[in-house]
Amino acid sequence: MSATILSAAITFALGALALAMVFATIRILGGPRAQDRVLGLDSLYVNTMLLFLTLGIRNGTAFFFEAAIVISMLGFVATVALAKFLMRGEIIE
Repeated sequence: MSATILSAAITFALGALALAMVFATIRILGGPRAQDRVLGLDSLYVNTMLLFLTLGIRNGTAFFFEAAIVISMLGFVATVALAKFLMRGEIIE
């Protein structure tokens, strides 16, 4: 009984995260300002990281957890670099 509920919950979570990724992609493509696009990119990398974590729970492998760590680090650096670019117009001083 509990394995069935866990499987259904993971399937629902995967669907919800995929839908959130679609909405984030729409925000990136159709954002009226650059700040909206950066926010959509930030949301997209967080949703991707959570999708990989959910897949790791479902499959029981450590590969997805390691990939989620890499995605989170690269996403954070990209968000900081884009925010600095939007504030000052340059990344490297």
